[in-house]
Amino acid sequence: MSKVECNLNVNGLSKKISIHEDKPLIFAIRDDFGLIGTKLGCGLEQCGSCAVIIDGEKRLSCNLPAIDCQNKEIVTIEGLGTDTELNPVQEAFKKFNAAQCGYCTSGIIITISSLLEKKNKPTSKEILNALDGHLCRCGSHSIVLKAIESLIDN
Repeated sequence: MSKVECNLNVNGLSKKISIHEDKPLIFAIRDDFGLIGTKLGCGLEQCGSCAVIIDGEKRLSCNLPAIDCQNKEIVTIEGLGTDTELNPVQEAFKKFNAAQCGYCTSGIIITISSLLEKKNKPTSKEILNALDGHLCRCGSHSIVLKAIESLIDN
């Protein structure tokens, strides 16, 4: 399969890359942009570890062709905050130590950040629905929910 030129905008950085047409976005993010916060879990769009925000919507990047994301605004976990200031969801997770192994954390933070952009005070049901597509084998669900609830209560 031949390569094609693809213009991607990740965390405000635009880059023209040469990729195979079927290259998943997660590998373009990791290989071509050097951003490793987005994790490949199942590769089947079932665990949520690969979540990113594309044009304001949470999307799973493990099977999404990078070529389909041309000229769209892609935000990864690295793009939510800055080197000196975390975004509110990241800050809450830090405050509550809401991660054990941390593998699922970036996807969960992306999902909740996207939810809070759309709805300032989501209900418990909306939060649980948003998190429904995330798997955490460490069992840190209760502390994750406490961190999220702290954002809603403030």
